[in-house]
Amino acid sequence: MASSAKRRAVGLAENPEESENSSDEKSEADADSGEEDSDASDEEINEEVMVDFEAHTISVYDFNGVKRLLQQLFLKAHVNTSEMTDLIIQQNHVGSVIKQAEVPDDSDDDDPDEVFGFITLLNLTERKDVQCVEELKELVVDQCEKNSTHSVTEQLEQILNDASKPVGLLVSERFINVPPQIALPLHKQLQEELADAQRTNKPSEKCHYCLMISKTCKEAKSVPARGGAPKDEYMFVNAEEEFFYEQAILKFHFSVQEETDTCLSGRWSFEDVPMKPFRTVMLIPADRMPAIMTKLTEYLTV
Repeated sequence: MASSAKRRAVGLAENPEESENSSDEKSEADADSGEEDSDASDEEINEEVMVDFEAHTISVYDFNGVKRLLQQLFLKAHVNTSEMTDLIIQQNHVGSVIKQAEVPDDSDDDDPDEVFGFITLLNLTERKDVQCVEELKELVVDQCEKNSTHSVTEQLEQILNDASKPVGLLVSERFINVPPQIALPLHKQLQEELADAQRTNKPSEKCHYCLMISKTCKEAKSVPARGGAPKDEYMFVNAEEEFFYEQAILKFHFSVQEETDTCLSGRWSFEDVPMKPFRTVMLIPADRMPAIMTKLTEYLTV
C-alpha cells in the first residue's frame, strides 16, 4: 500500500449489482441465452461478496480518488475540487481513505490502491482566503437564498463569517456499493484524530459548527399523505447522514436535476419509482456530535 494502514479494518458485503455498469452489461449479455441461463445469471448478480476494507492515512497517491469522490458530490458546481483535494491531503493527520484490504494477484482491478471512500473535516474559517473555500461558501449561500427563507440565509451568512466560532466542512463520501456500516469506525476515528490534533496543537482548530452537504433523492412525483397533502420525503444516499440531519440547526435542500441524469445511489429499488437528485445542506453544532455518534453506534454496529 502507498500509505500506512490505520487501526480499524471492517469486513463488509459488497453487492456487485450496485457496481457501475456491471449489472447492465450482464443483463444485456444474458438476454438471449434462454430462461434457464437468465435465472442462473440473476442468482449470480444478486450474490454478495465479502470484501475487507481498511482505513488509511490520506496521501498524495490518493489525489485522483479523492477528487473523483468530490466531483460526485459537487457535480457541475463552481467549486475547485482539485484545490480542495490538495487541502485534504495537506492536513492528512485528520481524515482517512477507504481501500480494499487485500487485492488478489489475479484481480481485474487496474488500481490495487483504488480509493473507495474518504472522510475528513476542513476548517473553513482558518482557510477563508482559499479560492475553493470561498467558492463553497458562495455555493451554499446562493442556494440558501433560492431554496430557503431570508432569515435562514442571514443566519447562515452570520455563522460563516463569524471568525470566533469556526465552521468545518465535514465530508464523508464513498462508492455506492460500500455499505453504511463502514461509516461508524471512520467517524469514530475522525473524532479521535480531531481531539488529538487539538491536544498537540496541530493545524485543525476546534470547530463550533460542522457544515455538511449530503446527496439526497426524493420521488419525482409527490405522494399524497393520508390527509391529502403531498408527502415530501428526502432519502439520504449515505443512510447514516440522516442522524446528522436530525441534529442540524439549519437545513435546506436544492435540486441538482440539471447537473446529473441519474440518482447516484445503490439504495433505491423502490419498484422503479423515478427519483430526483438533490443536495441537502446541514449546519450542526459540534457539541451535538456525541449524540450523533451514539445513534451511529446503535444502528451501524456490525
